[in-house]
Amino acid sequence: MKKVLIALDYGLSAQKIAEQGYQLAKSMNAKVALLHVVADETYYSMIDSAPFMGFYGYNFFDLATNDNLINSSLNFLEKIKSNLKDDSIETIAEQGDFPETILETAARLNSDIIVLGSHSRNWLEKAVMGSVTESVLAKANIPMFIIPVKDRN
Repeated sequence: MKKVLIALDYGLSAQKIAEQGYQLAKSMNAKVALLHVVADETYYSMIDSAPFMGFYGYNFFDLATNDNLINSSLNFLEKIKSNLKDDSIETIAEQGDFPETILETAARLNSDIIVLGSHSRNWLEKAVMGSVTESVLAKANIPMFIIPVKDRN
């Protein structure tokens, strides 16, 4: 394996997913790319300001334009990269449909594996919102490493 794509959201589990995906990549001597797919700005207005990845009460979402959301996402990924202490990690922020953008980015980078977290959600949330992980899994033509995570409420 040469390239591992780690797709992250702004959840409290981002650090766990990044660390475990990074460990997988390093065990295979593979390069790492961190990806955040930028969502509609209403998604970011619903995010709790709980501390994660070193962002304690810091409002790092500038909702004025999509360019600002991309820049905020890149800053978020750079913070994760800094915590992993590996300057060779590539950081990518793209806008689009979550599953499609993850799969397109994996293909563009010639990724050998996609790392995602799978949040524990109830059946109603899955029925209404769907599951990014399930959608990527259904369409992926490369292996996936799925990390189970539970959001803290």
